[in-house]
Amino acid sequence: MDDWVWWVIAAGGLAVGEMFTLGFFLGPLAVAAMVAAVVALAGGAVALQLVVFIVVAASSVAVLRPIARRHLHTPVQLRTGVAALVGSRAVALERVDCHGGSVKIGGEVWSARTYDEDEVIEPGTRVDVLKIDGATALVSE
Repeated sequence: MDDWVWWVIAAGGLAVGEMFTLGFFLGPLAVAAMVAAVVALAGGAVALQLVVFIVVAASSVAVLRPIARRHLHTPVQLRTGVAALVGSRAVALERVDCHGGSVKIGGEVWSARTYDEDEVIEPGTRVDVLKIDGATALVSE
């Protein structure tokens, strides 16, 4: 069998091995094996194939692995939708108490009520959004 076939088989085995691991180490080696297969197909000597494999493997591990590891260790998911409103500031548009009212959050008008049942917020007061309950913001000064 030709040398390039062995390199392609090795690349396939390394790629399959990468699918079963989380270290992102075998993937760059599979890429290096494919480059060595191209060198073998072009008629390069076995020594040249090995040198190309080693150089490409070392450089691809050095470049690609840190990028992959950064993506594995991303921060906690960003809050989206109504969950992103919790902790934001709002302005009371009308009197807000435990029975209702309205506030403006980021340019949108929301129905609101106070988080604390005894609290009363007058119009124009800046408040914090503590929780979103359905379509109602629970706010406090």
